[in-house]
Amino acid sequence: MDTGLAGKGVLVTGGAGGIGSACVRAFAAEGARVAIHYRGSRERAEQLAAEVGGVALPADLTVEAQVERLFADARAALGQVDVCAAVAGFWPREDEPVWRLPLARFEATLRANLTATFLTARGFLREVERTGHGSLVLVGSTAGRFGEAGHADYAAAKAAIQVGLLLSLKNEIVRIAPRGRVNAVAPGWTSSPMTRGELDEAAVERLTRTMALRKVALADDVARAVVVLASDELSGHVTGELVTVAGGMEGRTIHPDRP
Repeated sequence: MDTGLAGKGVLVTGGAGGIGSACVRAFAAEGARVAIHYRGSRERAEQLAAEVGGVALPADLTVEAQVERLFADARAALGQVDVCAAVAGFWPREDEPVWRLPLARFEATLRANLTATFLTARGFLREVERTGHGSLVLVGSTAGRFGEAGHADYAAAKAAIQVGLLLSLKNEIVRIAPRGRVNAVAPGWTSSPMTRGELDEAAVERLTRTMALRKVALADDVARAVVVLASDELSGHVTGELVTVAGGMEGRTIHPDRP
């Protein structure tokens, strides 16, 4: 089925990461022109850009001036930015319950996820104001739906993205683009560089106990959902929706199996 993305300018933040690079390849496969944002992974981003015929662009998404430059550079490279997939995010590995959670980590996690996504969304909507159209896909997490013990900072950031930010932006975008859309994807446990070392056989057995499909996702599973939501042809009357890509997850177990 034609997605209508051929020739569109697409910016993928965190495009050098696991889910991000899968999104880049998926958009490129549909004929889109892709800008690949990266912060520290220059070599991977440039290799991916060479692979798909895109362009690699650096930015720290928590710095206003750098986000503004990112969108200016993307516009210059692509002609215009029709679609933005806000994939970039950070999951702190250490399990820290709230009574031990340092304020510095809480604030850093919110900044790396919520603030970065806000600045990305704002930058994209300024492009939409220029063009009168656009589709934005935010990437949240099942942590924002079900919570995540030991990672309340991450869960709080993702919940804010996929509820408060999503539902506000889908009403705001139509002020400047009558057919503009904003949607979100919430991946569950996904095999990616961010989860490397966390998904051994025992962990997968434990984590999938509340999932109908007892497996972790591949990055491509998430990327396909992002592309569908970005496409005006496939989801042109869908906005403000959160698509969970987590094998039918209903929550997380909070107690180990009894002996």
